[in-house]
Amino acid sequence: MANVTKTSGDYISNRAWFRDVLGGKDLVLCHTSALEHLQLFVGYMNEKSIDVYAKKQGEYDNINYRVVNSFDGLDIVNIGNVLCTTFNQTINDILSDFDNADEQALAESLSRYYHANGKSFSGLAISPENMKHFEYMKDWAIDYYNEGMGGHDTKRATHVQNHR
Repeated sequence: MANVTKTSGDYISNRAWFRDVLGGKDLVLCHTSALEHLQLFVGYMNEKSIDVYAKKQGEYDNINYRVVNSFDGLDIVNIGNVLCTTFNQTINDILSDFDNADEQALAESLSRYYHANGKSFSGLAISPENMKHFEYMKDWAIDYYNEGMGGHDTKRATHVQNHR
């Protein structure tokens, strides 16, 4: 039998789920889970997986442990007793692993940031090696709430062929 934590369906919000499962632990939420905890992506119904940076592999099968030697190089915030990568750190981490990215989560969170910051991406510090993927996602994010994800299927297919 698999060793799993409680899932998001047991809670009123993903933030409450993260607090219960990870609160006070030496783990750092990252990737899509960080976007959810930062409340820049609403998440999915009955979610089971959590993405974290950890100093060692953990016990739960539904936690994606990205093992690192140290948290020293990460920009981290503490929200509700849960460590989480900052928005800038999270976006750069996702863009650097773009082939495995949750593009809907990325587009929605970039869109929320853009509209909350006076229709601007100023303040984001995108690493030079991530600019190609950011440029691809930028227009998609700007139009996210006007067109949703469906309006970009052709653009997505072309990007996949040319850049992966």
